[in-house]
Amino acid sequence: MKKLIACGFTVIFLWGACKPGSGDKTELPIYGNRQPVTKSVNGKSVTDTLYQTVSKFKTVNQYGDSITNKSLGGDIYVADFFFTTCPSICPIMHRNMLSVYSAFKNTGDFKIISYTIDPKHDSVPVLKKYADKLGVSGNCWWFLQGEKDEIYKLSESYLVRKPEQDAKQQFIHDGSFLLVDKQKRIRGAYDGTDPKQVQQMIADIKTLQQEPDQIIAQ
Repeated sequence: MKKLIACGFTVIFLWGACKPGSGDKTELPIYGNRQPVTKSVNGKSVTDTLYQTVSKFKTVNQYGDSITNKSLGGDIYVADFFFTTCPSICPIMHRNMLSVYSAFKNTGDFKIISYTIDPKHDSVPVLKKYADKLGVSGNCWWFLQGEKDEIYKLSESYLVRKPEQDAKQQFIHDGSFLLVDKQKRIRGAYDGTDPKQVQQMIADIKTLQQEPDQIIAQ
């Protein structure tokens, strides 16, 4: 992939965990660190797996509403990092994300969340104007503003690495879309600038929607 001077984070793991043509699959992988946890069930010792999950966060969306991790309880969602003045890759990503928005905007258990990494500039009115320009309305797609240091720290739980330089400087952005399940576990990483990978993500979202409900992380 070409290096682009733009606006975001770099995914630590490899692209295309769920690539087109990889064959039929009934279950998506779970990314991140995991550790065995032993507990007693009906008097017997049972070992379960504790998976890495997205950290708690507190933000505000383009409508001025407070949005936290609890606001996504029971939702499958796609996350990305951007800023509104990005000159190149972010507009491509969000034009591609519109196909995801169109496919699921009337689905009750799905969200798109886009975190700005330039909260000083990207105020609530700026985020609302940005959403309006894209033709986004309602509560399927939230553009979120939070404390910059907290958003950068939050990115680590999404398995992405913050840039070494400030958001207003030049750094590499690979256009990551991160697919998260109802338990707040990362289930896929996709190149948001590649329409084929975005279409694969749509298919994988539908796969997640078919998974049996489990205990929902808060």
